[in-house]
Amino acid sequence: MRLATEAVAGGADWLEAGTPLIKSEGLLAVRRLKERFPEQMIVADMKIMDAGRTEVEAAARAGAGVVTVLALASDTTILECVEAGRHYGAQIVGDLINCPDPLARARELAALGVDIINVHTPIDVQMQGLASFDILRAISEAVSTPLSVAGGITSETAPDAIAHGAAIVIVGGAITKAAQAIEATQAIRSALDTGARTATTLYRRATSESISDILALVAAANVSNAMSRGGVAPGIRPVAPGMRCYGRAVTVRTAPGDWSKPVQAIDVAGPGEVLVIDAGGVAPAIWGELASNSACQRKIEGVIIDGASRDTADICKLGFPVFSKLVCPNAGDPKGLGEIGASIRISGVEVHPGDWVLGDDDGVVIIPQAAAVEITNRAMSDLEAENRMREEILRGSTLGKVVDLKKWEKRA
Repeated sequence: MRLATEAVAGGADWLEAGTPLIKSEGLLAVRRLKERFPEQMIVADMKIMDAGRTEVEAAARAGAGVVTVLALASDTTILECVEAGRHYGAQIVGDLINCPDPLARARELAALGVDIINVHTPIDVQMQGLASFDILRAISEAVSTPLSVAGGITSETAPDAIAHGAAIVIVGGAITKAAQAIEATQAIRSALDTGARTATTLYRRATSESISDILALVAAANVSNAMSRGGVAPGIRPVAPGMRCYGRAVTVRTAPGDWSKPVQAIDVAGPGEVLVIDAGGVAPAIWGELASNSACQRKIEGVIIDGASRDTADICKLGFPVFSKLVCPNAGDPKGLGEIGASIRISGVEVHPGDWVLGDDDGVVIIPQAAAVEITNRAMSDLEAENRMREEILRGSTLGKVVDLKKWEKRA
């Protein structure tokens, strides 16, 4: 309700009770929104798949002026929604989410009489970096029914939605995760009204080419949250506070204390890459100040060692990020055992060449290359959500109230 109040103050025309909210709280959410904002159009994102008349009636009676039905529903269900909408004075949105042929189905929805067609990039697809306005333009040229668009829209991209044919722009996270939702809504309102974009570092979603840009903003904790509290290489910590590194992994396996392959790997790794070394998790040290100096010359991003490092005072002066399980004064000998570029395991976590790694004061997380885009985007989403939660706490709430802990307590 606080977010809704701020969004209206910032210039939002309609307010939507999203599907997760309705599933969690029921149509009471719609009813409360209509009571608080009687002049606003309230959208019930029901995503109806069956029992169209019954669900439209329930939403409309609760105060919804707009109700959504999935385009994947049967024609019979959609017609039931359209008829019920006319009877109860609610507009019906046909949502194209996950339609295999959205253009063909949009034409069919128009023929069935829906009031609005929604071109919708689902959250899980956004997390794969696949959002696009291309199909929106194609549909706008094919039907005369008003189009709405949803899916990762920000103050930078809102003008593009209009340019591609949208009459209604649905904004979620760029407002609901904003610490200052009034200002966030105003920026989007201005972008829609004037075409002037407001740059933002948040709410962007990475592609395979821009993973590094997102990792520059998130913390290891965000990444672990994105991996369902996983991905952590336990016990490996920075040798000094404030160290941070991220990049693709160049893997090294060596025998305990054998620093030959780790040093050779410095000549293999490229700028921005991170050396990840399996040294058996034990002393003596296989990395020190001279190796760090050498890595700096190669513009290597950092080194992560399941083993020991030394010369930490000199390394701190260099500012080169070194993460290791142990620190000790004694080094081993260069025997040449091991290999570079093989799959390894550090602290029980498998690391393959080309995987992404991130280390900060909390420790180290490993991001598998195959899922790197999705995990990185979910980490960014986690960071954005925390920004709003922090703001709620600073306004006088508490963490327990913000996350509604009692709601999630197990019942006997």
